[in-house]
Amino acid sequence: MAWGRKKGGARKEPLFGLPAALADLRLSPSDRIPGGGDDKPAKSKPKSSDKGSDRGGDSGSEKPRPSRGGSKRRSKSRGFGIGRLFYWTAVLGLWAGIAVIGVVVWVGAHLPPIQSLEIPKRPPTIQIVGIDGSVLAQRGEMAGANIALKDLPPYLPKAFIAIEDRRFYSHYGVDPVGILRAAVTNLLHRGVSQGGSTLTQQLAKNLFLTQERTMQRKLQEAELALWLERKHSKNEILELYLNRVYFGSGAYGVEAAAQRYFGKSAKSVTLPEAAMLAGLVKSPSRLAPNRNPEGAEQRAQVVLAAMADAKFITETQAKASIGQPSIAVKPAGAGTVNYVADWIGEVLDDLVGQIDQDIVVQTTIDPKLQNVAEAAIIDELAAKSVKFNVSQGALVAMTPDGAVRAMVGGRNYSESQYNRAVTAKRQPGSAFKPFVYLTAVEAGLTPDTIRTDAPLDIKGWKPENYTHEYFGSVTLTQALAMSLNTVAVRLGVEVGAKNVVRTAHRLGISSKLEPNVSIALGTSEVSVIELVGAYAPFANGGYAISPHVVTKIKTSSGKLLYDRPTDPPNQVIEPRYDSMMNSMMRETLISGTARKAEIPGWTAAGKTGTSQDYRDAWFIGYTAKLVTGVWLGNDDNSPTKKATGGGLPVEVWTRFMKAAHQGVPVAAIPNSQGSWGPANLMQISSQVTAPAAPAGPMQIQPPMQASQPPAPVPSGGSYYRPPPPTPARASAPPNPNARPEAAAGLDGWLADRLFR
Repeated sequence: MAWGRKKGGARKEPLFGLPAALADLRLSPSDRIPGGGDDKPAKSKPKSSDKGSDRGGDSGSEKPRPSRGGSKRRSKSRGFGIGRLFYWTAVLGLWAGIAVIGVVVWVGAHLPPIQSLEIPKRPPTIQIVGIDGSVLAQRGEMAGANIALKDLPPYLPKAFIAIEDRRFYSHYGVDPVGILRAAVTNLLHRGVSQGGSTLTQQLAKNLFLTQERTMQRKLQEAELALWLERKHSKNEILELYLNRVYFGSGAYGVEAAAQRYFGKSAKSVTLPEAAMLAGLVKSPSRLAPNRNPEGAEQRAQVVLAAMADAKFITETQAKASIGQPSIAVKPAGAGTVNYVADWIGEVLDDLVGQIDQDIVVQTTIDPKLQNVAEAAIIDELAAKSVKFNVSQGALVAMTPDGAVRAMVGGRNYSESQYNRAVTAKRQPGSAFKPFVYLTAVEAGLTPDTIRTDAPLDIKGWKPENYTHEYFGSVTLTQALAMSLNTVAVRLGVEVGAKNVVRTAHRLGISSKLEPNVSIALGTSEVSVIELVGAYAPFANGGYAISPHVVTKIKTSSGKLLYDRPTDPPNQVIEPRYDSMMNSMMRETLISGTARKAEIPGWTAAGKTGTSQDYRDAWFIGYTAKLVTGVWLGNDDNSPTKKATGGGLPVEVWTRFMKAAHQGVPVAAIPNSQGSWGPANLMQISSQVTAPAAPAGPMQIQPPMQASQPPAPVPSGGSYYRPPPPTPARASAPPNPNARPEAAAGLDGWLADRLFR
């Protein structure tokens, strides 16, 4: 009994009443509602019952009938998957469409209003012509005249279509086929080797957008391309493109490019030239034929092959055009005349204001003299720059009334655009001394006035002569011709540094000059053009001038915008003083520091200059026709290897001036025919021998008295010239501690004590 209970499981309590009646009540699957839920009935082992007996078989072996609800559920599941795929595809497509519309709206919002979009005017061209009317240079975005498509040879536009946009006449501004082809090509080459932009897109970029490489710019480019296609015909777009695209070397449009590279109109280019122009668009700076002729030729061959592949030309024409004819490329715009063009660009705004149309600037430049000046500077530096450690040079030549005929701002414009003739300021050295001597003669001295050349000590500053030799008593003519520093300093002290500065400014120096005792040796910096301009009054009779290069400015249609007025006469040097200065500076070329400077048949005058430590070498010389200044040195202000004003600058000056005066009628310098022409300095200096080194510094000549009368002026215009005292060997210097002679006066004693 106990075993039976244990085997049978837990003890069962008897049930009575309603629970007992419901105890054996069970629901079979057939009693449930079909499809009433996803829950499956729990499987249980059927028990023997009357229902099982009624079915007539063993209830344990009875199998349930297959349910039709399962197949229906599987069918509905497949239908539900396709529906969901269609649904989400539609949703994603809708959102993608919304995103595209949003991007288009956003990009369009950052464009100018469509109604305000107009084809912008071509940037103005500034054409600069010489005194003979020839074109010297062009500035601004150099563009040629617009040329109609019908006026171009048919193979020229076809060359661009073949290499840039083969499907130009098939798309609507954006070419999906071209974009896909470019993407595949770039993927295969693992880099950007091909672009998908159409000619219309390139035009839109050139007209309205920048060159930045951003997705925003590409999207804007596409929108504008569609707008251009809707607004203009294909031929109008192609014509605009050909007249606006950049071809390198500052040339915009096929006309400017043809003129730049082939010296002819785009209407006359040959098939090989057309292919070369079309090839430049890919990389105009790198493939410009004046910089990379081999690269330009190779690219032209690619264009010819593309034209043959597109059936625009035959294979025979393509082969015949390779390398034929030889391309006559015009010289690159790197000549020194570009220094002139840059200078003109700086002054145009002051002359005519903002430029909004094509203009022609007429200048005073003589192209022949410009070429001579350029060759003189370049050849001299090429031959001797290493020997003398000189890397740069500048030259300015102007007429005595200030019209600049030639300007060289450096040896190579393509390497350095810094204008050393106008912008750079350097110490002029002894080339500044004429202003000291002019101040002295205006104060009453004459070319034959005697001053002492001897060692000098001014508060510890001891200026020395170039040769370290001293000649004792010399005339002012001798002192200036031999460029004696001690005499110039003594004169500067006599007349006063401030008066020297006033004289220099009166004659045309505009730079700030320091009024100290060293000003006599040219220690304040000046530019080449202002120093040459300040020498011009010596050559024109004593009148101030304004260096200038622009005479007239006109529009391309001929309307006059500017006509330079004539300078009013302003005499800054009296004729008698001008005559004295000319006589002294003539001697510099005859027997002084510029003996190598000569122009057969012409009277010339001038002054050399060498700054401290041989950092700058100058020569400014003039005739009745031209005033020319030459500077040589280094941009970093480093010393040269003893390059002096009487060496390289004189050689450059002589070469230029000889060529400039060929075939020109000889004329005399105004006020140069007076009686102040001194005897040949070589004859005078032969009587002067360098003394032994003095034991002490020499006394400074006492300042001149205000009552000292100037030299008398005869009615005939010539000057009375007293016989010059013969220079003699300098005697032993006086005792520096001795009391000054009574003849020197109190002023001499004070000057001696003040500047010892």
